Amino acid sequence: MAFSKRTIDDLEIPEGGGVFVRVDFNVPLKDGEVTDDARIRQTVPTIEALRERGAHLVLASHLGRPDGRDPETSMEPTSRRLGELLGAHVHQASEVIGPEVRREVERLEPGEILMLENLRWESGETDNDDELAHELADLADVYVNDAFGASHRAHASVYGVPQHLRPAVAGKLLEKEVTTLTELIEDPQQPFVVVLGGAKVSDKIGLIERFLEVADAILIGGAMCFSFFRAQDIPTGDSMVEEDDIEVARRVLEKAEDSDCDLRLPVDLVAGRAFEEDTERQELDGVEVPDGWMGLDVGHRTVEGYREVIEGAAQVFWNGPMGAFELAPFAEGTRAVAEAVAESEAKTVVGGGDSAAALASFGLADSVTHLSTGGGASLELLEGKELPGVEVLDDA
Repeated sequence: MAFSKRTIDDLEIPEGGGVFVRVDFNVPLKDGEVTDDARIRQTVPTIEALRERGAHLVLASHLGRPDGRDPETSMEPTSRRLGELLGAHVHQASEVIGPEVRREVERLEPGEILMLENLRWESGETDNDDELAHELADLADVYVNDAFGASHRAHASVYGVPQHLRPAVAGKLLEKEVTTLTELIEDPQQPFVVVLGGAKVSDKIGLIERFLEVADAILIGGAMCFSFFRAQDIPTGDSMVEEDDIEVARRVLEKAEDSDCDLRLPVDLVAGRAFEEDTERQELDGVEVPDGWMGLDVGHRTVEGYREVIEGAAQVFWNGPMGAFELAPFAEGTRAVAEAVAESEAKTVVGGGDSAAALASFGLADSVTHLSTGGGASLELLEGKELPGVEVLDDA
């Protein structure tokens, strides 16, 4: 399937020219160090390709949700990690915009890189402020978006800058993400199995309804299963249930009955007294959760059934953990599904967010066909929504 936007392969960079590259380096930090560099690593091919063509690069990203300037959310750790991956020094700006930033850009030699400070230190970023977008656009000659994970937001650096700075094209990561995820819906390989977890049915209702049309099976796990159980009057004890989700779940069950897709729910659970690692734990033979207990993982029979379906798939998409995988006693369901996906001979695509974190924690991040860098962006694209950061780019 052809990508509908121009990419860096179509880009003509003027001699001595600068490229503004919107990246997604919104990565976890601990003690001033990057603890998961997957998003940084996946942008390296775009950065290297542009450097090889003699461009100097101005990189821009957000990190966390700071309210104004906050040294704890400085981009400096990501600059340092990128430099280690490239084997080259990455200059770190002290601001997002301003006279000093312009001077730092002017000093860049071909192939050199400047990382702007955290875009969200400027309130105009999330407001798509036109003045901020114009100032950022003035820092380069062409625009490249390689920040798939931020492309569902019409923010200044994603949507505003390319309206002032042309040509505006996609980087290699953005192209790969959009192509891979779009093919899941428009040209899936059969049998196509979807594994969905997480907390809220309402967050993924659009996704479930879309997959009911194209998938052979949808395997449900995580806290969202309790909304489905409540919709069937099955006791859920103290399990997490969003009351507004119960009617949504009932509607999904009705649609599933009229579809050719096999919508599966857990058949057994692991429960705990509280959402704590050292809480009392019991394995339930079914899915009825007693009062005073909460379901925190899927059980062994559920895992074996899901594994069997995954093993028979030609294509698998997984988004969302099967339980509270961050608590060791309740991580086995998610681990087993992650291993089944990783061991599958199918084309395997894993959505970002908690699924990516789970794969990384189990050492399986490199064992799938495609690990998406976008959480919300992945879901919106799969639901069929337009992503502002993609739509604003030059058409192919």
